[in-house]
Amino acid sequence: MSKKKKRKQKKDNASGPASWLTTYSDMMSLLLAFFVLLFSMSVISTEKFEAVNYSMKDAFLGTNGATILEGPSSLDEGVVDEESPFDENKEDITEEVDQIPKEVILMYDQAMDYIDVKGLNTEISLTRDEKGIYLYIQESILFSSGRATLTSSGEDTLESLAGLLKIFDNSLVVEGHTDNVPMSSERFPSNWELSTGRAVSVLRYLSEEEEIDPKRLSAKGYGEFQPLVLNDTQENKAKNRRVNIAVVHEKEEIPDGF
Repeated sequence: MSKKKKRKQKKDNASGPASWLTTYSDMMSLLLAFFVLLFSMSVISTEKFEAVNYSMKDAFLGTNGATILEGPSSLDEGVVDEESPFDENKEDITEEVDQIPKEVILMYDQAMDYIDVKGLNTEISLTRDEKGIYLYIQESILFSSGRATLTSSGEDTLESLAGLLKIFDNSLVVEGHTDNVPMSSERFPSNWELSTGRAVSVLRYLSEEEEIDPKRLSAKGYGEFQPLVLNDTQENKAKNRRVNIAVVHEKEEIPDGF
């Protein structure tokens, strides 16, 4: 090949684009698309965000449905569950919590810690409101069906619970509840008598066996008229058959002249 042709070929090669520019431009395009995606997610609605979330997950799934990338997706963080109470009612819940006195919150936290340490989570559930905290004990733990005499398991539960009740000086109200199945026996003509009898049995055990000051104690029977849930299934009826122990928050009285 002549020197003239070689010089011409080198000149043609020098005038063409370098091979690395193609790779570089592809990378920049991908980065631009990625930042546009991030920006769009910062301003779209939750529904669109979830749609992008699912589409991104699909992109990382194999043909057999196995996930290629392991571990939780960062796109899942911050997405509010549809059934979460901290959704449309967030403001109402915040206001409700704000109405609970600090003393009640402290009692509630102490009770939760105590129940966890004693392993009573499966036997006792706990709620609170501005009036105090409430310990819920299912009937099956304390009594046999249709009776108001404490079982051995019921006594064991109350013995464990007494340590918590002695921490506080507050008044204690023992409340008996039943389901809506009619009760008719010589001792308990109706659910009124059965629920009251059970509340009194718990009260007497706490006072006589656990030596809790009887001045702190009172008992109430509500029959079937304050259910937690509808009495439409056997499971729901079991939830309504219970004894509550309310630890009453006693507001400080303001002396006259203040």
